[in-house]
Amino acid sequence: MSDPLSDVVQLLRPRAVFANVISGKGNWAVRYAEYGQPGFCIVLEGGALLAVDGHEPIAIRAGDFVLLPTTPPFTLSSFVPAPPVFIDPKVVPREQGERRHGEQDGLPDMRSLGGAFMFDGTDAGLLVSLLPAVVHVQGCSRLMRLVQMVGEEYEDRKPGNEYMLSRLVEMLLVEAMRWTTAGSAPPGLLRGLGDERLAMALTRIHARIDHPWTVAELAKAAALSRSTFFDRFVRTVGVPPMEYLLARRMQVAKDLLRRDELTVKEAAERVGYGSTSTFSVAFRRHVGEPPSRYAKG
Repeated sequence: MSDPLSDVVQLLRPRAVFANVISGKGNWAVRYAEYGQPGFCIVLEGGALLAVDGHEPIAIRAGDFVLLPTTPPFTLSSFVPAPPVFIDPKVVPREQGERRHGEQDGLPDMRSLGGAFMFDGTDAGLLVSLLPAVVHVQGCSRLMRLVQMVGEEYEDRKPGNEYMLSRLVEMLLVEAMRWTTAGSAPPGLLRGLGDERLAMALTRIHARIDHPWTVAELAKAAALSRSTFFDRFVRTVGVPPMEYLLARRMQVAKDLLRRDELTVKEAAERVGYGSTSTFSVAFRRHVGEPPSRYAKG
């Protein structure tokens, strides 16, 4: 049976682009301008205060992982306020090394690794649609082990280091997405997977994207009446079942046209369209351009 979360990660094909280690000692603060792309912070040692614009400040400590799907302006600081240093992440060089704030001598009170996600597959919009504005994963033993491995890999530059770091941070992303299925996710796939009944229907959609699903079939898979299933799906996933199916088909079709370089006819068949013209109309309405033009883009 297909795993919807794995499907999403495979569509995104994330890779980590690292900046540098950020550390602080004493009273310090750093104010970051808006970045606009998915960014993350891995706390390696100690703790700090993270204040994302529009959200309550949160304390972050060793072993925590924070993901900001759109990375709005934020302030990272010691627990005692201090005048901030201003940084624009779009112009800061991504050299390796440690950026120290506050007192420059002695062991830091906090060390973290900041970075950003790039996607080799679809754009970041898919990730943004699935997650809350601030994802703070803490108290997760599995994640803490991953954070420790990231720290070790970053400090000890062995052959294959770049690949290892990228894969480890990809696993951190999956853990963060799993974490949000508990209820903090906005309406969408992750919240749907947190609903045991809806997860059954979503899994079947992802397993057989080419099947001509009906609401009645999916309701039966979820062991719910048709009306109860429909209302619950819309409330939890944010769109009607058939609209979700269409969006999923278009996501897969875009990937097939770009990465696998299938013909329009082959892509149409893979996602359940017997008619190339019907597929082309649906694709253009959903994506904004014909599939043939998209494939060449």
